[in-house]
Amino acid sequence: MTREDLIKAYKGFINDDRITIYIDMDGVLADFYKKAKEMLALEPYIKYPQSQYDFFRNLEPIKDAIETYKWLDSQEMFNVCILTAPSVLNAWSYTDKRIWVEKYLGIDVCHKMNISGQKHQSVGDYLIDDNFEGKGQDKVIGKLIHFHQITNNWSDIKNYFEKKYILNKHETELPSQ
Repeated sequence: MTREDLIKAYKGFINDDRITIYIDMDGVLADFYKKAKEMLALEPYIKYPQSQYDFFRNLEPIKDAIETYKWLDSQEMFNVCILTAPSVLNAWSYTDKRIWVEKYLGIDVCHKMNISGQKHQSVGDYLIDDNFEGKGQDKVIGKLIHFHQITNNWSDIKNYFEKKYILNKHETELPSQ
């Protein structure tokens, strides 16, 4: 059975034929790396800055991330969800991430938020993530779109989905792919 067959079977099971796009939070929607770098400069003895209370709650959004998320979510053909891994070193990360999502994307998006260190267990057409592996990204059933703030950005992501699905130009590829 192919990946496409699995997705099709799942969509039939849940009676939803929309294109499911999972979007990671840290390093994709929220600027995890900027905050970690700032904290390490101030307190270099902290090995894992993400283990600190309020770390995730105070992340800045990545440029154009919020606008593009909202645009994707406004398209009827897409089912857009957050798929983020917790920091096992910071039990507050679950709460902080939930608060961040409400602050920047609204309470309704919190209902479409999944916190899991096993991303491959979430069935979808796409996963937009800043890592290729580590939390099951390399085993996702759909297509992994690697997000990197330097080699692509949210404008590239929007253009990809707009051309492929809105304008129906199926040969579309991201610049870094």
